[in-house]
Amino acid sequence: MPDLAILLPLITVLLLVGAFAGLLAGLLGVGGGIVLVPAFYYLFSGMGFDSPALMRVCLATSLATIIVTSTRSVLSHHKKGAVEWQILRQWAPGIAVGAIVGVAVVAQLRTPTLQIIFGVLAFTIALYMAFGRLEWRLGSEMPGQWVRVVLSPLIGFFSVLMGIGGGSFGVPLMTLHGVPIHRAVATAAGFGITIALPSAVVFLAVPVDAAPPFTIGAVNLPAFLIVISMTLITAPLGASLAHRLNPKPLKRIFAAFLAVVATNMLVTALLG
Repeated sequence: MPDLAILLPLITVLLLVGAFAGLLAGLLGVGGGIVLVPAFYYLFSGMGFDSPALMRVCLATSLATIIVTSTRSVLSHHKKGAVEWQILRQWAPGIAVGAIVGVAVVAQLRTPTLQIIFGVLAFTIALYMAFGRLEWRLGSEMPGQWVRVVLSPLIGFFSVLMGIGGGSFGVPLMTLHGVPIHRAVATAAGFGITIALPSAVVFLAVPVDAAPPFTIGAVNLPAFLIVISMTLITAPLGASLAHRLNPKPLKRIFAAFLAVVATNMLVTALLG
């Protein structure tokens, strides 16, 4: 049983991380997972839980939180009629398959490899956030069946490898194919449930040696419970602020922050 000297700093930092992730999710429309994964890694490793499979715990715990936050988001967006249910129904099966394959791959990879994958993909997302434009188009409608068969599993697969929901890949995909941004954000929340639910359930059966206290499989329960308690409070606050502030400079600031985090992950993995 871990003593208070371990638990109190853990709880305090997790409260702050959850509050920050929820605020960003509401303010910028990005999933909290892209903040939670590096935060979990630096927190757990800083407290001495630096096992070769630590990134597995970070990814799995982040995905578990996404089940709750994405469900809340979808229900909220549905009340406003913003969810494109036809897109979600068509894309969800492939996304779920890709997510489960992603869990199988993550279970075989060590922390440095997962850090490199996270760093490269996060840096790519940061570049799109900084320089992408809403008017960019690849088509006037979502890709057809054969393209969907290829792309949907890739969305699930790469999202699990980063421990994130569907927003970072799904929103650009939909806006590039003519879906209005607010409907893309709403529908991508549904992608998040499709990714997080099956992967988190499977991660519960994936053991991790030398894991942080109260970890079941690869999911750390204190981190999960504390973070969702905060994101459910702060995400609506972030959404409220989003209506009062200009999102463009905020997205560029966050893109710069994400680029720094991604670079640090890469340096840690390569020089670690």
